[in-house]
This record gives sequence, structure tokens and C-alpha cells, in this order.
Amino acid sequence: MSHITHYASFSPLRRACLGAALALSLAGCAGPSVQDYAKEQPQLDLRQYFNGPLTAHGIFTDRSGKVVKRFNVRMTGRWNGDEGTLEEHFVYSDGSTQQRTWHIRHLGDGRYSGRADDVVGEAQGQSAGNAIRWSYVLALPVDGRVWNVSMDDWMYLMDGRTLLNRTAMSKLGLHLGDVTLAIIKE
Repeated sequence: MSHITHYASFSPLRRACLGAALALSLAGCAGPSVQDYAKEQPQLDLRQYFNGPLTAHGIFTDRSGKVVKRFNVRMTGRWNGDEGTLEEHFVYSDGSTQQRTWHIRHLGDGRYSGRADDVVGEAQGQSAGNAIRWSYVLALPVDGRVWNVSMDDWMYLMDGRTLLNRTAMSKLGLHLGDVTLAIIKE
């Protein structure tokens, strides 16, 4: 039996549900491109914005949208030409702390690469206008195990001091939650 004939044998309600599921899955594939923001101002240059001290406040929400954890971050960025480091010191609402140091390279044409101890492989970034999109895999400790979690990280420069960051986290295509962060340049 062909798939079309098989589909035609479904009830109208089941066909409608399958059609809606297909439409949602296709819509999920058609996300924004960083080039959609090419004309937005102010222009984001990581070498300029992440240079010096910064403070951030954020939340982690699970896939239902419930806030699971709050945190604050003290950051210091330093650049030497196209090579930069960003030191991050996290303090979470449960009292735990974490540190991460990013080593970032500007590759030209709005492209960046980055490495950190808990990043699997290399992060890839592309910027245009006021936005940058980072893609990377984070080795995330969860209940005594380490999960390799895909991070789809979007940052938007709002003005000379304020950058908003939203990261969708997933594993094997399953959405785990989101990180929302407001970063203020001191």
C-alpha cells in the first residue's frame, strides 16, 4: 500500500492532526538567520563589547517555561587584535558557583570561533548587524553524569551597554530548556 493511499484511509481528524504536526515540524526548521539582522543597529562587535568588565543576570527555564535556576555572572573580556578571552564567574541561586574561560578568535566577515574547557569541540559564531548566533555543544553535569547538550545561542545588542542573550538547549533534538541573560557593560 502506498503512503498516499494509507494516508487517505485515515479519519479526517487523524489527517488534520498529522497535517498540523507536519506544519509545525516544517515551521521549526525555518528559523531566523543572523543575516535577518544585518541592518539593525547598534552594530555588535564582540571585540568591542566584550572588552573590560561586564555583569549579567539570568535564568534557566525548563521546557515547560518554569524557572529552575537563577544566576549572576561577573565577566571580564580582554582582546589582543583578533584573539580574545572572556572570563565568566557564575553564582547560582542555590549557592553553587562555576567558572568558565572562553578563548575567542575573530575570523573576519562577522565570523568567530571559540573554545572553553566544558565546550566539546569548537563553538562557531556568525554576526550581522546587532546580532550574533553561536552554535556549540556544552558538556553539562547533570545528576552525577555529563550530558553533551547542543546550545543555540542568540545575542542582541540593545544599546552601547545592554546585550540580551537567549539560548535554546537540546539533546538529540529534544528541547531541554532555555537560558535567558541580560548582560550590562560596566
